[in-house]
Amino acid sequence: MTHNWNDKNGAFHPISAMDFLPREELRRIQSQRLKELVKLAYENVPLHRSRMNELGVTPSDIRGIDDISKLPFTQKSDLRDTYPYGLFAVDMGEVIRLHASSGTTGKPIVVGYTEDDMEVWETSVMRCLLMFGVQRGDLLQNCFGYGLFTGGMGLHGGAQRLGCTVIPASGGNTERQLMIMRDFGSTAVSCTPSYFIHMIEEAKKYDVDMKSLPLKFGIFGAEPWSEHMREYIEANTNVRAFDIYGLSEIAGPGVGGECLEHNGIHIFEDNFYPEIVDPETGEPLPDGEEGELVITTLAKRAMPILRYRTHDITSIMSEKCACGRTVRRIRRIGRRSDDMFIIRGVNVFPSQIEVALMRVEECTPHYHIILEREKDLDTVTVEVEVNDDCYIDSIAQMDALRKKIQTSISNITGIRMTVKIVEPNSIPRSEGKAKRVIDKRKI
Repeated sequence: MTHNWNDKNGAFHPISAMDFLPREELRRIQSQRLKELVKLAYENVPLHRSRMNELGVTPSDIRGIDDISKLPFTQKSDLRDTYPYGLFAVDMGEVIRLHASSGTTGKPIVVGYTEDDMEVWETSVMRCLLMFGVQRGDLLQNCFGYGLFTGGMGLHGGAQRLGCTVIPASGGNTERQLMIMRDFGSTAVSCTPSYFIHMIEEAKKYDVDMKSLPLKFGIFGAEPWSEHMREYIEANTNVRAFDIYGLSEIAGPGVGGECLEHNGIHIFEDNFYPEIVDPETGEPLPDGEEGELVITTLAKRAMPILRYRTHDITSIMSEKCACGRTVRRIRRIGRRSDDMFIIRGVNVFPSQIEVALMRVEECTPHYHIILEREKDLDTVTVEVEVNDDCYIDSIAQMDALRKKIQTSISNITGIRMTVKIVEPNSIPRSEGKAKRVIDKRKI
């Protein structure tokens, strides 16, 4: 199979051929890999075996990909409860890499990779980079954190395999990041979108003209981000911003990513099979319906994961993408089933408030949502910065802007929230995932 892509669509690489398989061939691969995965998990992982036995399911019951809904779910708590190696399906002598979560909410989750697993991960990252248009010879400044976190090392391996020159900048020290970007001639950057927005702001302090840099590609992930943030990034740089999707429990960055159409995230479903289920009941939902994303690792041996509940809310787009890829897409993830908060009986997600703020031209993408409880009633205060060009010289002007922001939030959420306008640069900038919600309630 060959594809004669022009420069607009990026350079062709043989590994990309998997993205264009006929659906029938892809389903054959998925079915074969699922059967092998289930057998491996059942025979070598006590938790998977006991869960399947509880459901009365054996490996022989799984004859193809259509039988995947017969299998039990895996939750993040399962990874913590079996800490550190309880979900491993191979001898430790075969494990060549370990990663782990930060462990800020208890014991960390530990994930292992065999040599074959690493190849799957790195080639998946390669497929993402090729979709973005990144090619051999590009200089990638990788600002994701290195260490046990999967972001830095995960992206590094795939980019290096593609033939990029990787600058392992890791996170932090923004002044130095900008110096490297300018002096080394970085053509691509990878980090959280909120940190890159912070870089854009800091560049003004250090007289770095972001539009004069050779940067062409922005690879952003590890936190939900909106279309408004993409517009802000692309308006203030020459970067074309792409969303890369992944999660530590599955394989870090590289589970999927956007193509040049910017119309959903392609999931490399030969390696990571996606389902959508009802968040409450766990019942499978058809393509097109919104629900919780569930992922099964079809090509992972060290730690096979059956039907992992991600808590990411999205839907599967089954129609063929204009880019020609046949691997299905999910809609960009802007919220999770577990970052929701309820105010006066209404479910609210931080992403809704972000959209509301970005509709007000005076606002920046920097905000906090403060949850408090007063006399047994929950209250919400949105702290938001206004941009440097916003000039307010009277109480009346401040009140008018506050009401404008309140109205925008109310129009989207249906709730009137307290708005507090704070000084520019007073909300702490994040060099990792931005902390949006501060819950001060004593519940």
